[in-house]
Amino acid sequence: MKNGKTILSWGIRIVVAVILFQTLYFKFTGQPESIYIFEKTGLGDAGRYGSGIAELIAGILLLIPGTAWWGALLALGVISGAILSHLTLLGIEVQGDGGTLFALALIVFVGSLATLLLHQPPKPIARYWPIKSGF
Repeated sequence: MKNGKTILSWGIRIVVAVILFQTLYFKFTGQPESIYIFEKTGLGDAGRYGSGIAELIAGILLLIPGTAWWGALLALGVISGAILSHLTLLGIEVQGDGGTLFALALIVFVGSLATLLLHQPPKPIARYWPIKSGF
């Protein structure tokens, strides 16, 4: 059972990290769609670079077993902002992408939430965490 949880955890974390890393190219190179999104939300270049840095850190933390919980928490926070932006300002479909960015955001959200549930939180937080699981 423990081996199955480990494989599941790694699979989820790799998928989430790959999605987070894939978006970095668009944010850091100033691709038109990325500029459009951050201008439309009013966050501009600072928001684009800031969210990119946060996603980079989250992706790295997710791939280190001892910090996966923190990476999932950070990814959940960043992607919650992206989902709210889609639901309030951008719409599900952005510049004819067929909802791809929104779907990827939902995958990151669910994967990050699953990672939080699969991993034991750090000790100071563990006493308040309602789910006693982990490796």
